[in-house]
Amino acid sequence: MSRAVKELIHRDLRDRYAAVDGACVVELTGMDVPSQQQLRGALREKSARLEVVKNRLMRVALKDCPLEPLAAALTGPCALVTTSASLIDVAKTLVAAAAEFTGLKLKDAMFAGDPSLVSVESLSKMKGMAELLGEITMLVSSPGRSIAGCLQSPQGKIAGCLKTIADKAA
Repeated sequence: MSRAVKELIHRDLRDRYAAVDGACVVELTGMDVPSQQQLRGALREKSARLEVVKNRLMRVALKDCPLEPLAAALTGPCALVTTSASLIDVAKTLVAAAAEFTGLKLKDAMFAGDPSLVSVESLSKMKGMAELLGEITMLVSSPGRSIAGCLQSPQGKIAGCLKTIADKAA
């Protein structure tokens, strides 16, 4: 490959991944083509993209990009999985696919611009945005329910006493 072509590829990859702050690295070596297509389809449902990359070209393209720490995980035949949605949901999909397709090997991931790498398995065990919002809602509403219950309890007792007095008077 000529130097000009390599520069063109570097620029294209750099532009493509400049705004991406999280990705997963997987190895597809042991998978046949129909299995790879099924995996790509499952990832497409999660708004994710799987791209087989040449390690050397990708390492150069990731210099001074948010994904630069992920270059350390690019050893052997690799594919990069990126998404515009939740990377945790994509990691869960990859773990489920690894159980289904024995040839899929999960490597490392980078999440939300954090320079430390985590395994795809540990990323899949994290709680997603929907789960976290549900927990926060529960925690915020729990004290409010307790206060409402305390306020209603004396009113209920007074109403019960008044009803009993009214029933005896009648």
